[in-house]
Amino acid sequence: MATTEDRSIAVFGGTGFLGRRVVSHLRKAGFPVRIASRHPDRSHRQFDFADPRLCPVEANIHDERSIAKVVAGAYGVVNAVSLYVEHGRETFHSVHVEAARRLADHASRARVERLVHVSGIGSDTRSHSLYIRKRGEGELAVRAAFADAILIRPAVMFGPDDSFLTTILQLLRRLPIYPMFGRGLTKLQQAYVEDVAEAIARAFHRTDLNATTFELGGPHIYTYKEMLKVIAHEARLKPMLIPIPFAAWRTLARFAEMLPSPPVTRNQVELMQVNNVSSPEMPGFEDLGISPRSVEEILREILQCH
Repeated sequence: MATTEDRSIAVFGGTGFLGRRVVSHLRKAGFPVRIASRHPDRSHRQFDFADPRLCPVEANIHDERSIAKVVAGAYGVVNAVSLYVEHGRETFHSVHVEAARRLADHASRARVERLVHVSGIGSDTRSHSLYIRKRGEGELAVRAAFADAILIRPAVMFGPDDSFLTTILQLLRRLPIYPMFGRGLTKLQQAYVEDVAEAIARAFHRTDLNATTFELGGPHIYTYKEMLKVIAHEARLKPMLIPIPFAAWRTLARFAEMLPSPPVTRNQVELMQVNNVSSPEMPGFEDLGISPRSVEEILREILQCH
């Protein structure tokens, strides 16, 4: 009977914000892991390669041969590759649809037993948001190529080195007057990145999850304004929160996108107009035996460390 040590898993995007956590949780669960990324040298700064069961491999999700080489002989595959800002040939369609389909197709051809595809809460082919629409199209493309694929839809993820919680904290510290997206009424249910990574690792231990879709949201639902107040309270700050119409944000984003590293994009503005909350009808953390941690708990740990 095969054990976890006989079942290698290839993690595409294995050096990213979520991917590197997935690698660590899979390894703790006993799986040998292939860390697939375009820049495998980065993994040497993130992992202890004294462990012979961790293997960095160069891979490009846009290249057929590259993918085929990585998935050959693997028991499982995780697609944790994501794109939040389009640039050049890296578009939401090329990454979230075409590359996702390509990877799922090669996993199927290689007779990989389990594929976990990371998407996002709210993914919808009918959405006005290009990002959300392409996420939805990507899910359909993956399931068409690999019918038993497990879909993981996390809410907005947070962690010590994220681009959400820590960015808001930095801005709150610098800005006595904080501009909100709209009136701050968009609902959020942020998920701790380590909890999401653990959920993915546990999905490989279960044999009854074929074609299951999980929506992973944190323990609390906040409006954006409530979230800002929570963060400010934990950091002992008292900013003045000022509502700014979304139309103004869209105009600002249009000009910001001309910069090499835009501080805000029109896509981000669109996302902040859509509630990011898990459906109570969908399987979630509790179905994998996980009690998700709250923003307050992790924020306190971050503040203690810094």
